[in-house]
Amino acid sequence: MPEILELNKKYGKFTALESLSMNITENSIFGFVGPNGAGKTTTMKIMAGLLKADSGSIYINGEDILKNPKSIRDKIGYMPDFFGVYDDLKVSEYMDFYAGTYYIPYTDRSELIDNLLEIVDLSGKKEAYVDSLSRGMKQRLCLARSLIHDPDLIILDEPASGLDPRARVEMKEVLKQLREMGKTIIISSHILPELAEMCSEIGIIDHGKLVTQGTVNEIMNKIHKKRTVKVKLSSGKDNLIRLLKEQSSVKEIIENTEDIEFAFEGRNEDLTAILRNIIMNGIPVFSFSENEGNLEEIFMTVTGGGENA
Repeated sequence: MPEILELNKKYGKFTALESLSMNITENSIFGFVGPNGAGKTTTMKIMAGLLKADSGSIYINGEDILKNPKSIRDKIGYMPDFFGVYDDLKVSEYMDFYAGTYYIPYTDRSELIDNLLEIVDLSGKKEAYVDSLSRGMKQRLCLARSLIHDPDLIILDEPASGLDPRARVEMKEVLKQLREMGKTIIISSHILPELAEMCSEIGIIDHGKLVTQGTVNEIMNKIHKKRTVKVKLSSGKDNLIRLLKEQSSVKEIIENTEDIEFAFEGRNEDLTAILRNIIMNGIPVFSFSENEGNLEEIFMTVTGGGENA
């Protein structure tokens, strides 16, 4: 499990990271979110060995990679937020070049490259020139490149930046497939709704510090402390309101035109008991659901409305 402990980094008088600590669950897709200048890219570059921290530790498989930078090479795959220029290189040549930088035997490269291009759905572009690819294809090729040495941890800095909706869906499917293969993925993105849908957990950073971490719903519960439940019924609103007022875990009741919402504080078992009471009292409910958290709302709340990037 990747673990960051008390990570610090300054650029002159500017503090980029201040005692940043967080745990990332193994075999998860972890969304890293924060305003411009919050420290996301700095953290990712330090993890990838491209930037030196002033102090702190980053453990991967129990080893502090900051004390042993060479160990990063085999453990981490890094995809930056820019592609670079590769004039006159075919896709197969591009992949072969990076396979060589990891000392992968020449005899093993052809099959490895074919497998990776299949994962990112670029098998049909093997002999195409890199510069002829669309931006979405280039992003997927860059992802394939970061997998060339079979790393345990993949770090992706804004992989969906500049992609059209179709290309973003394709990238999202590739990342889900990588998780199914046992990879741990850290991803930063400014497209918050897609990040919430894709990630099993998120961490929000602001001014170089971790503000909060967890699933979207866990963080929403931390922020609001109350859960909101919406009930739709065909009739009997007065009976439902009377029953809800009898529940100690129900803190507020809102009567809308088509439904009733109530604020709830308690365990899941308490919520189940409320639903059971509603049914046993013959109230005709056809929908009973908890309002799920919204990552954009969380971001605006915990960062004070900062612009995300």
